[in-house]
Amino acid sequence: MISPVKPRLSGRAKAVVPSLIRDASRVCAELGALNLAQGLPDFAAPPFLKEAAQRAIAADHNQYCDPWGLASLREAIAARCARDHSWRVDPDSEVTVCCGATEGINLALMALLDPLDEVLVFAPFYENYRPNLATVEAVPHYLPLAAPDWQLSEAMLEASFAAAHRLRAVIVNNPANPTGKVWSRGELEVIARFCCRHDLYAITDEIYESILYDGAEHLPLATLPGMAERTVTVNGLSKTFCVTGWRLGYVIASEPITDAMRRLHDFLTICAPAPLQYAAVAALAAGDDYYSDLRRLYQAKRDLLVPALERAGFAPVMPAGAYYVWTDAAVLGGKDSRAAARLLAERALIAAVPGDCFLPPGAVNQNLRFCFAKSDRTLELAAERLEKLARG
Repeated sequence: MISPVKPRLSGRAKAVVPSLIRDASRVCAELGALNLAQGLPDFAAPPFLKEAAQRAIAADHNQYCDPWGLASLREAIAARCARDHSWRVDPDSEVTVCCGATEGINLALMALLDPLDEVLVFAPFYENYRPNLATVEAVPHYLPLAAPDWQLSEAMLEASFAAAHRLRAVIVNNPANPTGKVWSRGELEVIARFCCRHDLYAITDEIYESILYDGAEHLPLATLPGMAERTVTVNGLSKTFCVTGWRLGYVIASEPITDAMRRLHDFLTICAPAPLQYAAVAALAAGDDYYSDLRRLYQAKRDLLVPALERAGFAPVMPAGAYYVWTDAAVLGGKDSRAAARLLAERALIAAVPGDCFLPPGAVNQNLRFCFAKSDRTLELAAERLEKLARG
């Protein structure tokens, strides 16, 4: 009889823990709860975008395309950078289309880091950054920021650098998930000086750049003096065009870094979905009205959910961008954020994400993240349930 083989898993595999965000979505199925957890819109993508994808599939654009991305799409990305930010990007040597912003982050880390290199990560942070770093055996060096403004200073950065051993890069999420922070020009200038002074790379996750509120403006870090050669900008179509399942992202970087990322991307995934790239060209041709309507749409949704959370005692932090709300859920009486999330799901049939996955390991907290990229009916129903919860 052959004995069962116990797999000898790699340290990388063991370091990657299951996603609490996806777990929260599974709770919805278990309890029949409203999903205010995952950044998963429950309303339709724009018709013009779906029609463009259907045309591309019908035209048999269904085989491998250039691993770097369709030339027309890379040109459209560069044109958008020029139009929106007066940022000159070479589509032939500085833009690569990849399988979602998640792959884009990993390409940047794989191209720039060696095992045991350290990366500065601002907390709260997007859940994926920890497993992203684990897959390249890099080490996160956390710098906590405090609610409600999440302010960063030069002194804070220098203290972090002094405490680190092999700091090589910094990740900047702008606008930020889960806090909704939009980084000011002054803060980005502080980060730019810090990177130039200590010869560090910046990896910027700008997937929510078009979702801004109350007059907030987005400034790509790569456009600041000294940063074009040391920044990898990661972006995509998922959030702006409500197609999170399409997995269309892109990275912008100097030619030497782009060359390295392209070689890695080619042997990881070959190319992003070809017919959807044709549709993405149509998406990026959308006029200013599309983006202003998008901001109005999400601001109205934010302004529906946040007051409901306040009335229920959750102490939300008003987001300036993205489509999440960070809250203190101590009102629920849970011993920690996971207990709070479970109590909310059981008592109000609303699923939110525990703060644990956005904070350094071991951080004691009672925070929850809510997503408002939902239909108005979903948000109105959530508000009704929160009101009932507050009444006991």
